[in-house]
Amino acid sequence: MRHALICLWLMFALPALANEADRLTQANFPAQAQQLELKNQAVLTYLWADVYAAALYAPADMRAKPSWDQQKALRLVLYYFRDIDRNDVIKAATATLERQQANARLKPELERLHASFRNIRSGDRYALDVRPGRGLNLEINGQVVFSSRDDELARAYLGIWLAPNGLSESLRDKLLL
Repeated sequence: MRHALICLWLMFALPALANEADRLTQANFPAQAQQLELKNQAVLTYLWADVYAAALYAPADMRAKPSWDQQKALRLVLYYFRDIDRNDVIKAATATLERQQANARLKPELERLHASFRNIRSGDRYALDVRPGRGLNLEINGQVVFSSRDDELARAYLGIWLAPNGLSESLRDKLLL
């Protein structure tokens, strides 16, 4: 019986692993971006559907987690596999920030950031580029659509993916290896 369970697990696990590798190939994240180096990448799957691939970039001389912990320059790129309504993205971000107890002072800047969102189409790339002292840039398909010099906003928003109690602990763990 034990061998049958292991065989069943392998039958379902191996295609899932191959699928993630295929999805990461589809996302085609470059080894470097904006003078940062690709550290880790992973696919977010929700209810058996791949939603997006995420790639985390950090300084070449540092690993991902120390870069996050020490508030170094970071770049998170999301390549979407599905169409998603902007309001659903905003709801998920807001719920996560509330769960993480983000500073209420950030609300006006968060509203300005969310106003720059648009409906996501399969193949879109969103990038959060965070630089200490410069703050946050949000890029959609390579174009900067939002900028803020508020380092606290940058940290809080990137924390949706990288801080505890974020969107997905397993995605966070893979990105911060």
